Amino acid sequence: MTFKELTLKKEKLTKKELNQELQWFSESLGLTSLRDKSKSCFRIFIELLKTTKMQKPASSDELAFKLNLTRGTVVHHLNKLMDSGLVVSQKNKYLLRTTSLKKLTEELKKDTEEFFEFILPIAEEIDKALS
Repeated sequence: MTFKELTLKKEKLTKKELNQELQWFSESLGLTSLRDKSKSCFRIFIELLKTTKMQKPASSDELAFKLNLTRGTVVHHLNKLMDSGLVVSQKNKYLLRTTSLKKLTEELKKDTEEFFEFILPIAEEIDKALS
């Protein structure tokens, strides 16, 4: 299991333009919040998608410079992305954990299945104790 915390949102995709699909994908994985007015986390995710495709990990400083964000903001969101199992760190540089969104989705699915297998026996124990 790779994630510490993963938020999933099930919403219908209404428009089929690439940028809107990317935003929908990002929102489905809980990468947006009302507090993140400038969509910093989404922008970092998209930049990491690009750098991963080019096989060129980016440092927090490089991401901050490229996206015109503070390093603190970038580090905050990178930690969130790593906790959700989407991003990995290699020698203080970051990239998506896999090279495609399809593979990323498949790995997240596997992670969530492992998570539910992990908590299932505990749920059964609690049910027995409550009976």
